[in-house]
Amino acid sequence: MDPSIPSPGWRAALAVGCLVTLLAWETGRPYFSFFRGAADRARHGGRNLALGALNAGLVSVLFAGLWLATTHWAGAHRIGLLPWLDLPAPGRAALAVLLLDTWTYFWHRLNHVVPFFWRFHRWHHADREMDVTTASRFHTGEIVLSSLLRVPVLLLIGCSVEELALYEVLLFAVVQFHHANIGLPESLDRALRLVIVTPAMHKVHHSVVRAECDSNFSSLFSWWDRVFRTRRVVRDPRRIVFGVGE
Repeated sequence: MDPSIPSPGWRAALAVGCLVTLLAWETGRPYFSFFRGAADRARHGGRNLALGALNAGLVSVLFAGLWLATTHWAGAHRIGLLPWLDLPAPGRAALAVLLLDTWTYFWHRLNHVVPFFWRFHRWHHADREMDVTTASRFHTGEIVLSSLLRVPVLLLIGCSVEELALYEVLLFAVVQFHHANIGLPESLDRALRLVIVTPAMHKVHHSVVRAECDSNFSSLFSWWDRVFRTRRVVRDPRRIVFGVGE
């Protein structure tokens, strides 16, 4: 394994550490005052995290082995773009992350465009109190579909399981960050969103207004929305109402 890629134990520790840090930030300086008290917040977060744990367990049992076998087979047979390019390890890892995030952008966009996919994805958007735990709130049907479709993507890219793990560490951290019920100084948010998705940017995506919801599809790197003209900026995020209008 590339020493620059965190081991499974470190990945779990990073995920928990990120969650705890953002929960503390939301508690100390929440952007919106959603909850009537600690018990109300605990019920909301507990439901979302329980669903996330259920989905994570399902992926671990049903799909992790499939992804591992796919990446090993592709590597052994030099299938995919990355083996063909034969780049040095750092360049290969960077390109793997970039290509995986390209797929994530288009998959997310498809979830809004295709009615069948939206039936599952709208469960994520139905959370009217978006906070860091909303990053774990996905319909199991969406998780199954995305996990299955990842197999041909892994074959096309030809990435290793370590490169996939690196991408997932980065993705999970940024997804938790931009769902969190926090606000950054405008200058800092504007600077960060040149590269990654920020809280102000993603709040627009969770708006009950469908035209706003159908924008800002990026998950890790923010530039896809600029490239594909789906970027939308709201001058005052505090006026956004979260949820779905259906």
